[in-house]
Amino acid sequence: MAKAKAAAPSGGGKAKAKKKWSKGKVKDKAQHNVVLDKTTYDRIFKEVPTFRFISQSILIERLKINGSLARVAIRHLAKEGQIKKIVHHSKQLIYTRVTGGGAAATE
Repeated sequence: MAKAKAAAPSGGGKAKAKKKWSKGKVKDKAQHNVVLDKTTYDRIFKEVPTFRFISQSILIERLKINGSLARVAIRHLAKEGQIKKIVHHSKQLIYTRVTGGGAAATE
C-alpha cells in the first residue's frame, strides 16, 4: 500500500504543467505617426490622389500614419475634389483617383 501511494504522484499528469503546443506568434507593434508633420502632409497631397485604390488601410500601410489621421486626410482630399468616392460603408470608406476627361474619353 505504501508503494502504491509513492508511485501515484510521480506518474500523475495533473501535478505537471500542461505542455504548450505553440509559443504564439508575437506581432511587432507598429510605430505610426500620430501627428501630421510637413513631409507626411506633402506626401499625402502629392501621392495619394495618384493611387488607384484609396482606403484608410492603404494610407496607414503606405504612409505609416495613424488611422485617425488617415480618415481626416481622406475626408480632406474628397472635400478638395482630388479623389472620388466609390463605396461609403460604415466601417470602410473606399475612394479612387479623379480621372480627367470622363466624357472626352468616350468620343
